[in-house]
Amino acid sequence: MASCANCGAELPKKSRYCPQCGHPAAAGDTKVMELPPDETGGVPVEYTQVEPRYYGITPTTLVLVLAGAALTFAVVLFALGRWPFGLIALGASVLLVIVFLEAARRKPDGGVARSTADALDGFRARAGVAADSLATRGRAARRLLALRRELQRMAVLRGRLLFELGDAVYRSDDQGAERARGQIRELDELAALREAEMEAVMVQTQDRLEQRRLEVQPTEMVELPQPPGQPGEGSPGGPAVIPEPYPPPDEGSPPEPAIIPEPGPLAPEEPEEGRGGA
Repeated sequence: MASCANCGAELPKKSRYCPQCGHPAAAGDTKVMELPPDETGGVPVEYTQVEPRYYGITPTTLVLVLAGAALTFAVVLFALGRWPFGLIALGASVLLVIVFLEAARRKPDGGVARSTADALDGFRARAGVAADSLATRGRAARRLLALRRELQRMAVLRGRLLFELGDAVYRSDDQGAERARGQIRELDELAALREAEMEAVMVQTQDRLEQRRLEVQPTEMVELPQPPGQPGEGSPGGPAVIPEPYPPPDEGSPPEPAIIPEPGPLAPEEPEEGRGGA
């Protein structure tokens, strides 16, 4: 397909003007571009593997090693008493650590860089949660302090109204006593509202802190419980095990053996002659 010479948009077939900008076509008709001679038929697909280029990419592991070496060299220089050179080496180590952290944040591909980036993200998230929790506690503390001061002023005012009520009752001033009772009743209702507001502030603060704590809490994998097996799914070859009842049932005392009487002494046999004479 031909393209417009003015805006570069593709022109439909047999179009005299560009549909995008309205510029007239060059020859009054669209031009058909011929395919290149090397791609007239089935062209084999060529695969190209892109090799990584390290130009302009900070090697994170090398920077971390250099930072450790610079810090060690600074400690040695401080131990030898050459503190100006030690300060220079210390500054170089700090600069290398900053470069390493920035490189790990931009491209956390290596193991060390990934672990460092994860640690930085976790530290940043925990720092944000800590700051938010501190601000939430501060706001809640200020609100609770204001409510407690208001309750204290209400308590002082209630004591004064009770004194006026007692004075009105002593003077038999029914109108003054009724007015004091109404004021005390209103003050008690307002104090109850303030106490409920204090409880609500404490509950909301605890809920917010718990929610923010859950955002940075590490996720734990929980295994789902196995569904109970169907009857007969156990080992078919083994015998069935019948559980014994506990405690065992009382089966009574076992039967005792029967008592067999022992034979007594035999009587002397009489002579046969005596039997016949008798």
